[in-house]
Amino acid sequence: MRNVLLSVTAASLMAGGAPAETVTFDDAKTGGVPEGWTGTQTGKGEAKWAVVADDSAPSKPNVLKQSGEATFPVCIKENTSLKDGFVEVKFKPISGKEDQAGGVIWRCKDANNYYISRANALEDNVTIYHTVNGRRTERKRLNTKVASNRWHTLRVDFKDNYFVVTFDGKKAFGWKDDTFKDAGKVGVWTKANSTTLFDDFSYGAEAKLTKADMAEMDKDKKIKGGKGEQDDDDDDKK
Repeated sequence: MRNVLLSVTAASLMAGGAPAETVTFDDAKTGGVPEGWTGTQTGKGEAKWAVVADDSAPSKPNVLKQSGEATFPVCIKENTSLKDGFVEVKFKPISGKEDQAGGVIWRCKDANNYYISRANALEDNVTIYHTVNGRRTERKRLNTKVASNRWHTLRVDFKDNYFVVTFDGKKAFGWKDDTFKDAGKVGVWTKANSTTLFDDFSYGAEAKLTKADMAEMDKDKKIKGGKGEQDDDDDDKK
């Protein structure tokens, strides 16, 4: 019998025999949070996570949709534990007057403590943050076009304190940080009143980080330094 929610291919086998896994949501019951996930939020409001059918899905018929409104809606994949590896998702920002964002989280302890990288179609940028006790701090950003109503791919490779963010197949930037050192869960993320679709959520234990990537981050004082640019709002007020 096919694993519910998971599509695992032999081509994705990782070193040591541990497979990468891709969640397509196509075997999930529509209308609610998929089995094995926790739909919640960081901060105030009420996130609304549900599996729905969508004709534009990269892998038809279903996607995971967030259509509520909260400070930071988060959907966490339970029974995952990665210290080093990667997380990747295809996302489509649909609407939102305040934000149109889609992101991934990793080394997640709970709904208030995790790393997050996201892309925002209203701001046209890609960023990386850590969220500690519910407070999000931006570390670095790249200004780049993020189109609404189009599918994009966001990926983060992480090993030790090295992180590389890739957006639509192109390396965005690298970052070094020691906030969360232990293994944690992975998942997806949006912001505020974003209505966002997610599909083909992948994760695994092999990080595509080269020695050149790490050497570049070691040399870059900006990567080691203080906070990056602030976001377009004041999260402390939320």
